[in-house]
Amino acid sequence: MMKLYGYFRSGTSHRLRIALNLKGLEYEYIPVNLFKEQHLQPEFKAINPQGLVPVLEVDGLRLFQSPAIIEWLEETYTDTPLLPEDSFGRMRVRALSALVGCDIHPINNRRILQYLRKDLSVDEKEVQAWCHRWINDGFTALEKHLAEDKERGDFCYGNKPTFADCYLVPQVYSARRFNVDLTPYPNIVAVDEHCRSLEAFIKAEPENQSDAF
Repeated sequence: MMKLYGYFRSGTSHRLRIALNLKGLEYEYIPVNLFKEQHLQPEFKAINPQGLVPVLEVDGLRLFQSPAIIEWLEETYTDTPLLPEDSFGRMRVRALSALVGCDIHPINNRRILQYLRKDLSVDEKEVQAWCHRWINDGFTALEKHLAEDKERGDFCYGNKPTFADCYLVPQVYSARRFNVDLTPYPNIVAVDEHCRSLEAFIKAEPENQSDAF
C-alpha cells in the first residue's frame, strides 16, 4: 500500500489527499507534525532532504513535490482522469492550478509565515495582512477566470473534478483560517461548497485526519 507522509493542515498534503481519493487509491497516512517541527528532524530529512510534506512512498520509490506527484498519479492511474481530454482544457486546468499552487500558496505557507514571525519579528496583525494581500490578489484573478467561463459546471473547469479543484479547496480552507472575507468571490465559494459535498473531498478535509487537533 502507498504511504503518504503529511500534515493535516498542510495545503499541499490536503490537495494530494483529494487527488488520491478522487483516483480511488488506498494509502497509509503517516502524520508528520509540523507544529512540533518533526519535518526538520533527521528522521524525516532522510525521507525528504528538503524537509517538506507531502511525500508519497510507492513500491520503494519516494515521490515529492505535490504538483509532480499529482501529475504522476494522472499518468499512472488513468481510469479516473483529473485532466480534460483536449489540450486547451488541460492547459486551462494546469493554469488555474498554478495560480493557486505557484502564486498564492507558497508565499502564505507555514515556512514563510514562521520566517516573518521569528526571523523578521513581524507581529501577528501584519502577518494576517500579508496573508490577506496575496490570497485576495490571487482570488480576485481566479474569480474573474471562473466567471468568464460560461461553459463551466459546478467545478473550476467543466463538469467533473480536476487538478484545479484539488488546489482550490485547500486554499479556500486556508483563507477561512486567516479570516479572509470571501464575499467578493461567489464563484470560488460555490465551487468549494460543491466539491466539499463529495466523499473524496470530505475524506480529505483536515479535520478528518488522524493527526487533527
